Amino acid sequence: MTDVDASAAPENDTHSYLVVARRYRPRTFDELVGQSHVVQALVNAIETDRVGHAYLFTGARGVGKTSTARIFAKCLNAPNGPTVHPDESSDICRRIDAGDDIDVIEIDGASNRGIDEIRQLRAGVNIRPSRARYKIYIIDEVHMLTSAAFNALLKTLEEPPPHVKFIFCTTDPDKIPITVLSRCQRYDFAPVDTAELVARLEQILREEGREAEPEALQLVARHATGSVRDSQSLLEQLLAFTSEKVTVADVHRMFGTAPDAHLAELLDRLATCDTPAALEILDRSLGRGIDPGQLAEQLASCFRDAMFVATGAKSELRWHTGSDVTPAIDRLAQTYGLSGVLAALQVLDQTVTRIRHSSQARTILEMALVRIGHLRQLKQIESWLAGGVPPKVPQTSGPAVSAPSAAGTSGDGLRSPQGTSAPAPSSPPSPSPPSQLGATTPGAPEPAHREACSSKDGGEAVAEPAQATETGASVEAAQPMQVGQASVINGVGENGEEKTPDPWDLWQEVCRRVRDRIGPYGEFATAAHWRTPNALVVEFPHGYTLQRERCERPAARSVLQETVSQLAGRPVQLELVQGGSVAEPQGAPSESPLEQRRRRERAPLVRRAMDLFDAEVTRIDEPPDRRS
Repeated sequence: MTDVDASAAPENDTHSYLVVARRYRPRTFDELVGQSHVVQALVNAIETDRVGHAYLFTGARGVGKTSTARIFAKCLNAPNGPTVHPDESSDICRRIDAGDDIDVIEIDGASNRGIDEIRQLRAGVNIRPSRARYKIYIIDEVHMLTSAAFNALLKTLEEPPPHVKFIFCTTDPDKIPITVLSRCQRYDFAPVDTAELVARLEQILREEGREAEPEALQLVARHATGSVRDSQSLLEQLLAFTSEKVTVADVHRMFGTAPDAHLAELLDRLATCDTPAALEILDRSLGRGIDPGQLAEQLASCFRDAMFVATGAKSELRWHTGSDVTPAIDRLAQTYGLSGVLAALQVLDQTVTRIRHSSQARTILEMALVRIGHLRQLKQIESWLAGGVPPKVPQTSGPAVSAPSAAGTSGDGLRSPQGTSAPAPSSPPSPSPPSQLGATTPGAPEPAHREACSSKDGGEAVAEPAQATETGASVEAAQPMQVGQASVINGVGENGEEKTPDPWDLWQEVCRRVRDRIGPYGEFATAAHWRTPNALVVEFPHGYTLQRERCERPAARSVLQETVSQLAGRPVQLELVQGGSVAEPQGAPSESPLEQRRRRERAPLVRRAMDLFDAEVTRIDEPPDRRS
């Protein structure tokens, strides 16, 4: 490590003090932290004599752009150069380190951004260097130059005199015109890794004769977010904050962050969805001087670790590895699931941004905790949509329907996929709402999860058959309904007379039986009726063309046609149409808005959502027509 930069301080000022960031600024490529790819490129350019005339260094603040520009200038202008090991004791190198060398001109682009300043630069370009090999212009924050200034610089930048080199530094390269970018060799400086920052801070502490806890330096490095200068400035504050060993408690007190034990307690309350207790802990935290913005960032970091746990990533990728916080993070991942953790991260990201621009930081953070406390239900929905057991929903109004006995049912009964029975419609049928098959009602198509909703899982209360088992659905699929039992589906009544089955119930039974073979696409239909006694018309709503086309594929249509004919007990021609192209059967009653809402509320998926979120249907929107 280099000594204090004496050349940067006036010789007659014995009480001048240089901050850590200036005293330990890198002066050689070997001291540069975390930019090995840039160092390798510049070193190779010097050693192979392939030094360009214009360079652009981009990256976040404090990652070493300007320091690299000075080191590169020393390598080019050193008396023994160009070399990657300049003589640090030479006057040229010492003047460049101090920033006042006559041939290395540093310009602040933010305060010298106009066309007049660039004209002065162009006038001085043709003057040869006084004592060095090259005249080097280092323009910091070059993106602040005006468009006119950039245009005035273009010709000089493209064809400068052989004794001139340009080095531009910027934190926002997107604001630089492409005409300038194309004339420069660009090097992107990456944020410095936390481990490298910690190593640099430890080296500085050894030079200063001070000590610090390793966990404290980890916190400082993470708080610097990849900036070497920021980490050194924070260390400077800590060294002034305490005259003894720097501890984790000192870091938390100075930054206004919550200790690990306090943070773990808050995470435990969020993991158990105990929102009132979480708000009480938040009140105590803010009363102890913890900053709301810092606490929100800490919570975001914890949920970030929970995201890695939920995805099964290795533990080395975590940021919080303390014994107090790690178990709480594991419980968060288990409680919320991946979807809930991602939703919580979005909430906290918005919270951190809003806190920075609001005077109501406490209220915003409290709102975030309340919202996170209600995200646990997303895990239920995730398992629900993945085919798991849905939450229980209250029974719908209406008389309960008894199921058939083991010996059989009346010829007027229809066995549903859940073992329920419903009265068969008279002939000819009318497009009445579907019976208790767990199917979607017309006008409200539903994703194919309805078979998961049975009486044991919160469906409608029905009596189970005497010999029903948990595999009753598969037994039913293997053994079609017989004549004299629940035989309205196959078109034969109890006394052997011909009956026309209800078209909607027939289609729902078909979809249930073929779902494992062709998928759930047929379940998006919203209406069915008989065009003739041997022709079944199934209607899909506007906007569900893809589902109808999947059912129209030769393999899928063959399966549907065969199943319809088998259940109807006679050859049936199947027609699949898009909504609005088929006229309603004669005598079909028109629905009032109230009846339409009630019909949609009876849909199983709608009932589950209403129960889960304590919601009600306030508006009914038909799906858009996606045919175009």
